[in-house]
Amino acid sequence: MTANSANPVNAAILSASELMDELAGSRPPVLLDIRWQLGGPDLRSEYETGHLPGAVYVDLDRELAGPPGAGGRHPLPQPEEFGAVMRRAGVSADAPVVVYDGGLGWAAARAWWLLRWTGHTDVRVLNGGLAAWTAAGGAMTADTVTVTEGDFKPNPGAMGLLDADAAAALARSGILLDARAGERYRGEVEPIDRVGGHIPGAVSAPTAENVGADGRFLAADVLRARFAGLGASGEAPVGVYCGSGVSGAHEVLALEVAGVPAALYAGSWSEWSSDPERPVATGPDPQ
Repeated sequence: MTANSANPVNAAILSASELMDELAGSRPPVLLDIRWQLGGPDLRSEYETGHLPGAVYVDLDRELAGPPGAGGRHPLPQPEEFGAVMRRAGVSADAPVVVYDGGLGWAAARAWWLLRWTGHTDVRVLNGGLAAWTAAGGAMTADTVTVTEGDFKPNPGAMGLLDADAAAALARSGILLDARAGERYRGEVEPIDRVGGHIPGAVSAPTAENVGADGRFLAADVLRARFAGLGASGEAPVGVYCGSGVSGAHEVLALEVAGVPAALYAGSWSEWSSDPERPVATGPDPQ
């Protein structure tokens, strides 16, 4: 499998060269920098050292998630609070938005999913993130960015969202994909949450297998074949979960590229495994 360097234009992602063309056009998109690292300090200092011209930094842990607790390690933020963050970043309802990060694309996908879920219709992820931008000769700057406040008002419900009960039901009646690494799905290791394993009936579908070595998504037809082989062809309802709702958003994005709609269980394993009454399956088989 090769990375998607020659994908047709997709409504969910765009290449570095396409972004350059749009930034030079009459209707440039709002740029959001979502650099993030799991369990570490925020990466605002890296943003301040260099970012895409005009990009505004958004902190995933503080601005794209609510406080950790019963709803998991990265529960969804309150819509009104998320809307205020987006308006401060210059996001308006009728203006295109492009999000990027500096790593695997997980953080950018989280921002993409939240904007889509709350009703924004024109938001895309820079395919391959910062590495793709710099490889294409894209400019970087350390200039301070000042933007005009936007008018975006969130209206949640535009993307599928699952709670724990709905995820369990979907694992029985449809296709529930587990986006974590295979060893965590099988319960061989669990470095973060209370117990290892997976939701009974869920199918292992590691997010890392949706991209090439350069972090860019595989071609749409390759992704479509991959998900179809896992039972997620779109004929039955599809849902996704991960550790805490971040890499799962990236899998939902990959499914979008493949043309398969999917719902996100935002609480994911961090919420599911926190309740000792919920069943846990281990090993390579869904059940």
